[in-house]
This record gives sequence, C-alpha cells and structure tokens, in this order.
Amino acid sequence: MGFDCKRFVKDILAQIDYTLYRAGIKKCPVRVHTVEETIEELTHGNKSMIRFGDGEITMIRGRSLKLQQVEPEIIDGLKRMLQYEHEELIVTIPDIFDNLSVYRRQSRQFWKDHLLFARKIYEKYCNLNREYYNTSVSRFYITMADKSRCRSQIDGIRQIWKNKDVVVVEGERTHNGVGNDLLDTAASVERIIGPSSDAYGKLDEIMDCCREYSKDRLFLISLGVAAKFLAERLFLEGYRALDIGNLDMEYEWYLREAVQKEEIAKHSIIGEEANRSAGYDAYLAQIKKKVM
Repeated sequence: MGFDCKRFVKDILAQIDYTLYRAGIKKCPVRVHTVEETIEELTHGNKSMIRFGDGEITMIRGRSLKLQQVEPEIIDGLKRMLQYEHEELIVTIPDIFDNLSVYRRQSRQFWKDHLLFARKIYEKYCNLNREYYNTSVSRFYITMADKSRCRSQIDGIRQIWKNKDVVVVEGERTHNGVGNDLLDTAASVERIIGPSSDAYGKLDEIMDCCREYSKDRLFLISLGVAAKFLAERLFLEGYRALDIGNLDMEYEWYLREAVQKEEIAKHSIIGEEANRSAGYDAYLAQIKKKVM
C-alpha cells in the first residue's frame, strides 16, 4: 500500500485540533453521560431513545450513507432531533469530546478525524442546556480498549426489556436476537420487517404497522437513519421506542471475542426459504408484518 499524503495531512490536522481541545485552548461544552449511566436511565425509567452515531452527523453534513440516500427533509429532521426537544426522549451521541483513551488506537484516530470535520455540527446543533447520553450503549465492545466492563454492560442492557412485550422493527437482514440470547429476557417478541436500505421512504407504512399494537409494547428499532424518525413518531404518539442501532452485531462480536469487525452469517440470509434452511423457524413465527 502506497503512502497516502492526503490521509497523512488529515490525521496531522486532526491531532492538532484534538490536542488544542485537550489542552483547554479550545472548549467544547457538549456533555455526555457514561454507558453505565445510559443503561441506568433506560432500565429504571420509561424514556424513549434516539441514537446519533458518526453516520447521522455525516448526513447532517449533506452526505449520503451506504444504506440511506440523503434528502433535505432528513437533514432538517436530524438537526431538530439533535437539539434534544423532549425531556422523555433521550438523545445519545458519541462520547468523544474530552478523552478518547477508552477507545482502541484505530478508533481514537477515527474519532479525531471525525471531530476535525464534524465538531462544529455538535457545537451548533446540540442543546447545551442538556446532558446527552452515550451512543456506545449499542457499541459497547469492538472499539473499546478496556473490555472488562462489557459483560456487566450487556447484562444491564438485557434488563431494559426484561419481562416486557417487545416489538422489534428491523431490516430483513438484521435478525436481532436470532441465534443468541440478546432478547431472551423479554416476555415476548414480535417483529415488523422493513427494507434493508432507504427505509425512510417507507416510514409511513411502517408507522401504520406499529399503530396496530397497544401502547404497553416496547419497540426496539434497528432501521438505520429511519429509526430516529420512527422512534420520535412512536414517542409522540405515546409509545416507548428505543433506537438500538447495530446492538445485535456488537453482541455477536462480543460473544465471538472478535478482535476486529467481522461478517455475521445471519446478515446475508434473506427470505423465508433461506431462513428456514438456517433453522430460524422461531424468528419467522415472530414476524407479523413486512413493509418492503
């Protein structure tokens, strides 16, 4: 692999920028709770959750993602949600502003590069009168330098839906809790399956499916950028909804003791025949609606 001059310069600039903030020469007033505090809030409260990762911030900057094309109304909606309007709808963002030592070396460089271009987004649109919660609640393993707390964190996460009737809203490849015990603490699990990409365009249809459930259900949503908008809509109509992102993938890496990101076989399984061949009959029985 040849020398990448542009990447080298970017990394140097990102390091200088980060050092200035660490030294206090520049200030970033955004505050983020720990993963444990986020789990505590979700376990012992009844709040809904929207999570922002680097992808959502990238989209605010006007760039499409692999699984969602950018649209002006998406950008506007993400800006609004990042401003944290509702007391009972918590917003999570990456905990990257004060100290990156909790992350692996490669991840530290990733976040420095991210902040070089995106720090102004956080400073402009975050509500400085709020304390944000931690997006690593669903990214608790692979990027972390110290993995000693991962077991207690996932145990805490699984308590959030303990003895609750859960509706999972996910893409057709996602398979939350399939082949592992992520959702085994729930009283029951049903599923609404949406598109694996550009799910925002099907938001109205997916919302109609969700409305068929009573408001005592807990919605767990893995639907990319569309999950933010669906969680907000459900919350505003009196439901509890948690945008859990790629939590299942993270849990799979944890179970495998993976040292880097790796493909998970179930994410390539699509359609009833392929799912039956994989032995996922219980998963198929949980599917109540499909919006494709």
